[in-house]
Amino acid sequence: NDYMFVSLLQAVRLESARAHRIRYLLVVSAAEVESKSEMVLLGVDFPEEGSAACTLGMVLPLWSDTQVFLDGDGGFSVTSGGQTRIFKPISVQTMWSALQVLHKACSEAICNNHFPGGSALSWTEWYQKAVNSEQSCINEWLAMSDLESVRPTSPEMTERMIRAKLREVMATTDLENITSKEIRTELERRAGRSLNDYKEFIDNEMLLIMAQMDRPSRIFDYLYLGSEWNAANFEELQRNRVSHILNVTREIDNFFPEHFTYMNVRLYDEETSQLLPHWKETYNFISAAWAQGSRVLVHCKMGVSRSGSTVIAYAMKEYGWSLEQALSHVRERRPIVHPNPGFMRQLELYQGILDWQGKDPTSMPTAPFPTSTPKHFFQLKRAVSYSGTLG
Repeated sequence: NDYMFVSLLQAVRLESARAHRIRYLLVVSAAEVESKSEMVLLGVDFPEEGSAACTLGMVLPLWSDTQVFLDGDGGFSVTSGGQTRIFKPISVQTMWSALQVLHKACSEAICNNHFPGGSALSWTEWYQKAVNSEQSCINEWLAMSDLESVRPTSPEMTERMIRAKLREVMATTDLENITSKEIRTELERRAGRSLNDYKEFIDNEMLLIMAQMDRPSRIFDYLYLGSEWNAANFEELQRNRVSHILNVTREIDNFFPEHFTYMNVRLYDEETSQLLPHWKETYNFISAAWAQGSRVLVHCKMGVSRSGSTVIAYAMKEYGWSLEQALSHVRERRPIVHPNPGFMRQLELYQGILDWQGKDPTSMPTAPFPTSTPKHFFQLKRAVSYSGTLG
């Protein structure tokens, strides 16, 4: 076997013609000894929500002729090696993430000259032989819709109206739980007219607005705070000269491991999650990048709680700030930052740890602690006792 490993780069949940059926588009990569990665799209089917078993229904190798187009109806099409498949993600956010990964895959296929019929991607034949989904599932993967989504010559006033109202809709909508088709339906309701002739224009504007809405926040000259979208935007990362990425999520993988230096803190945004034990390592990671003259992106899902808390903790230690000062500085540059209650308690505890460690040991009290010890003291004492982890 000439390949070092096969890895899953991304899993995107798709809409299904049948309510009970669960469908995912997988982006799978194999890296050769020469470090040239090859990629394939796989379509997998689960019979129902929560099922542990799945079947394979679609295989599409990504050759150097791969093209990706928005279909103007909430999804996108991928054409490669003469085959075209259409995919409709369940939300705008998942479509955005998928397009970022596919853009990177197309670029690599072109750079590595993976032309159809060549010697590359021979390993995908194993998947071709392993297709085992029911015929109805396979038919859904092969289904085609009208691909003629050419943008007509549109009156300038109509496009201007669409841009303005689209911003209003997207600013007041939970983008994690809505498809681009549903956004267009709401846009038509507000406009009081059909916008069927503008479907592709609306999809393109939607992605442009999302990119503008979700730029990473520059907290310090060397540190950006952002979301999953920022971590998946290769061009933006390069433009901001980011070389290190701190991923503070359990559910999001590293998008470009061959291009950036990563550190992962694998936990969910829950009050019971323990971020504090990781803050020494995250501080060292950011400090090391800064010392090298590099820039860091710290991200979680939305750049609100997990990554926000981690950046606040970094600022407290690096600049000797109080929690109030650090929180104010970070929110001034990214107003949506809002640590969950559990993380706020850990930040308060961390402030106590930093205060304690910064004092002259000779000034610490030697008498026994009073019986009215503050309720967080024993937490603090236990944390400081393994300061090798928290320092």
